[in-house]
Amino acid sequence: MSEAMTHRADIEPLRAPETGALLDISRDLVARALKAGADQAEAGVTESRTMEASVREGALETVERSESRDGGLRVIIGKRQAGVAFSDLSEAGITLAVDRAIAMAKAAPDDPYCGLVEPDQLARSAAHIETYAPVEADEAALEQGALALEAAARAVKGVHDVASAGASAGASASGFVTSTGFERARQGSRCGLGVAAIAKGEAGMERDYDSHMARRLDFLKSPDEIGRSAGERAVSRLGAEKIGSGKMPVVFDRRVSTTFLSSLLGAISGPAIARGTSFLMGRMGDQIFADGIDIIEDPLRDWSFGARAVDGEGVACRPRALIENGVLTTWLLNAASARQLGLELTGHASRRLGGPPGVSAANVHLQPGALDRDGLMAEAGEGLLVTEMFGPSLNANTGDWSVGVAGYQITGGALGGPVSEVTVAGNLKDVFARLVPGADLEFEGSINAPSVLVDAMSVGGR
Repeated sequence: MSEAMTHRADIEPLRAPETGALLDISRDLVARALKAGADQAEAGVTESRTMEASVREGALETVERSESRDGGLRVIIGKRQAGVAFSDLSEAGITLAVDRAIAMAKAAPDDPYCGLVEPDQLARSAAHIETYAPVEADEAALEQGALALEAAARAVKGVHDVASAGASAGASASGFVTSTGFERARQGSRCGLGVAAIAKGEAGMERDYDSHMARRLDFLKSPDEIGRSAGERAVSRLGAEKIGSGKMPVVFDRRVSTTFLSSLLGAISGPAIARGTSFLMGRMGDQIFADGIDIIEDPLRDWSFGARAVDGEGVACRPRALIENGVLTTWLLNAASARQLGLELTGHASRRLGGPPGVSAANVHLQPGALDRDGLMAEAGEGLLVTEMFGPSLNANTGDWSVGVAGYQITGGALGGPVSEVTVAGNLKDVFARLVPGADLEFEGSINAPSVLVDAMSVGGR
């Protein structure tokens, strides 16, 4: 880690709010809702503190510090439900939120699948996961980190300018309470760096970026590394051309390969299955990927951004293989979709302040293969390396998928010149079946994947 972001003795660490007050407000909201006529209620309150600094041409451009506190209440009357999200947590604001939620629920249509999770399905104990450490940085430290980012990018030969460079830090806390007796509080921290560089050459100008986020400052990549990477990426884009159209192997860099995991998660979500709007309808237990492909969910991993011991409805989370040896093993269910499909809960509800729970997975990754990105390109022979995507389009019912991309030609199994204004298309059922993972997996966000190779994709260029 660069000295630009290291701890100084005079810095007062950025700390997360205490959770006791957030739980108290949540309990009060639930009690008021029940008194006002709700049969069931749940409430959550979140509070966050953030600092950000950005620089321009070697000088501080903006510095911001903000704090926010927001609440949400969902009420259920019979088989009708409604929710409100609000930021006015005064006595008047809370009273108004409860009154509105009750009035809206009384006017809402019946939903036969709504309702809180049954008490015997709730997690009464939960694994401890490390997600919070005080961030030992202040605005001055963030400014120094941003300046180091900008300087590192500008130092790369061929970089003409830096469009943006910034550093941020944040800490948050939340409290969640249900009328069925569940309570949960948690704290989290984060810090980040990001920079966009502009390169200039005879053929014009190109822009690229790099960024990194972590829950702890000592896990954060250095400003020098991130700035240099952004500059080098921008310079390598100079002279981009169109590629010839046709069927060819495509390697997707790990910066963009997570799009396939995101598409998979959407296709196996319980609400999509219940609505009949998934191209994987009826495929539970089927071979979706090739033999040996595993996609793992590990919500209990310390210091990860997707970490959670319980889901958004209070159901315990556990590690599992969503895809095991290529086979689809589960849908992602919340209580409503589980009731509609007649299945057991899976711990995949996502909390939304003031709204019914959605569905999400936590800490999903594609297990790496044997070849690094260079090895995948050697396997491809002649084709395309994709490093950026623009506006992907997916038909959720059929799996037909297309996206605008930029990247590099693969020539003779090695990296060739840059290309742009290219479209890649295929059907995700075929893509999943032929996908080959690389070895360059890194854990950064809540969804992670190595570079992947997919053969015989439709590429549209000149």
